[in-house]
Amino acid sequence: MFSLLGATTLMLVAGAPWTLPAAAGGTNLKSPENVEVHIIDDTFTLRWNGSDPAGGNVTFSADYQVPRNDTWLKLPGCQSVTSTKCNFSSLKLNVYEEVKLRVRAEKGNETSPWHNVDAFAPFEKAQIGPPKVHLEAEDKAIKINISPPGAKGGVMWALDSSSFTYSLEIWKNSSSAEIKTKTVYPRDKIYKLSPETTYCLKVKARLLPRKIGAYSPVYCIRTTVENKLPPPENVRIDAVNDIYVLKWDYTSENTTFQAQWLHAYFKKIPGNNSGKWKQMPGCENVKTTQCAIPQNTFQKGIYLIRVQASDGNTTSVWSKEKRFDAQLQSVLVPPTINVKPTNDVSLRVFIGAPEEPENKSVNQHYSLIYEVVFWENTSNAERKTLEKRTDFTFPNLKPLTVYCVKARALTENERWNKSSVFSDPVCEKTKPGSTSKTWLIAGICAALLSIPVVTYVLKLFLRCVRYVFFPSSKPPSTIDEYFSEPPLRNLLLFTSEEQTERCFIIENTNIITAVEETEQISEDHKKYNSQTSQDSGNYSNEDDSKSGEDFPQQEAE
Repeated sequence: MFSLLGATTLMLVAGAPWTLPAAAGGTNLKSPENVEVHIIDDTFTLRWNGSDPAGGNVTFSADYQVPRNDTWLKLPGCQSVTSTKCNFSSLKLNVYEEVKLRVRAEKGNETSPWHNVDAFAPFEKAQIGPPKVHLEAEDKAIKINISPPGAKGGVMWALDSSSFTYSLEIWKNSSSAEIKTKTVYPRDKIYKLSPETTYCLKVKARLLPRKIGAYSPVYCIRTTVENKLPPPENVRIDAVNDIYVLKWDYTSENTTFQAQWLHAYFKKIPGNNSGKWKQMPGCENVKTTQCAIPQNTFQKGIYLIRVQASDGNTTSVWSKEKRFDAQLQSVLVPPTINVKPTNDVSLRVFIGAPEEPENKSVNQHYSLIYEVVFWENTSNAERKTLEKRTDFTFPNLKPLTVYCVKARALTENERWNKSSVFSDPVCEKTKPGSTSKTWLIAGICAALLSIPVVTYVLKLFLRCVRYVFFPSSKPPSTIDEYFSEPPLRNLLLFTSEEQTERCFIIENTNIITAVEETEQISEDHKKYNSQTSQDSGNYSNEDDSKSGEDFPQQEAE
């Protein structure tokens, strides 16, 4: 039994470290709770809740870990702090990369378990602080100069300082004043105020799409005494053909005016932009309430325009600045057209930019398509087509026919909805084409082929003429009769061993005797024929001259 009790005691002692950690040098410190990271502009703060059941002398420390590094590093500004928050703004972080934090409680040699904070990107967690505001008063306006949130040289909004938009609330400094909300530029002016009146306002910044900052403190300022010479009002600009016409309203006489313009984006850049305004060409010391401006003065972009009145040495304040979008109000200039006929009875059309240099830049602001109208000069039937190309062909036309072409430019993006007037028509006559050439070639070939035929027919005709008018001399018909008597077939049947002689015995011109003598290899005698008994004997061959006596002998036989 004692042995069993000893075994049980041993088991309890061995199990003590798992059940009684404090007795074995453990800790009763708890990890910090509700740990949060607060970031406003470039200020980084770590906050938490902690308890000290053991009583006092508890401190807190935090570590951080960045991507591509598995080592935990000490978080500067957050080591052995006695409060439940610490500032680690001095840490240089990439605000677009995620970072990990952890914090624990410490008391002497005792430490609590770490409390890990979920990874976060500082830029995503950061909030926009209030902007700084500077005001200047005029008689009926207040100039406002807004500095972007954050410290100068800060990294949180370094890439977005020009992307902030600002809204303000303004009211007269009275209990029942109406509060008006306006969207303003960092460098802007609030118009239509009362002179010698105190106004108060506050401003907040916003960064799209979802970051909205806190309002600035309230600023108040008093407007000045009304100026003797009022500023021009209702400034506007219209596009007419290839020029802009700037107009304004003014009631006083004997007054001259000048106008200035500024790129609108300068309003978003911190600093003084008064020296960036430029004189409007054609609108300096004008005595009318309008002036003409060349269209090439404004390239693609948004501008601000203002007008000032002068009467001797007295000048008004500048008018309310007019916002002007060159793309929306510019006028497209009709294109130039060049038409060239081709050999295949087609017309090749070339569309070009306007010839005047000041107009080229206007059309180049847009992506254009062209509406082309095409018709035969003797007909009113028109063909319309939309072409994005500037070089195309109208095929399969009539040869040697005059066609006319005109075109106008249209913006491809329907958002602008702009179009120019039509260009002057250009007319051109088509070429004969390959059909006429084909007939020409066919005619030449026919003429060449007809030469042999004509030659042959002419030759036959000459033979006929020669036969009729110039007959050839012919032998007597009796001789010609005998020449034509033996058939050619019998002559061709004679062998090389046969010899045929044809003899003619002519007694007079009316009697002709033909004797035919044939020698054959199998016969030893010769046979003579005569058609008359009165043979004169004047004709004989060699065999007949051997013996005149053989003749009666043969007859006897």
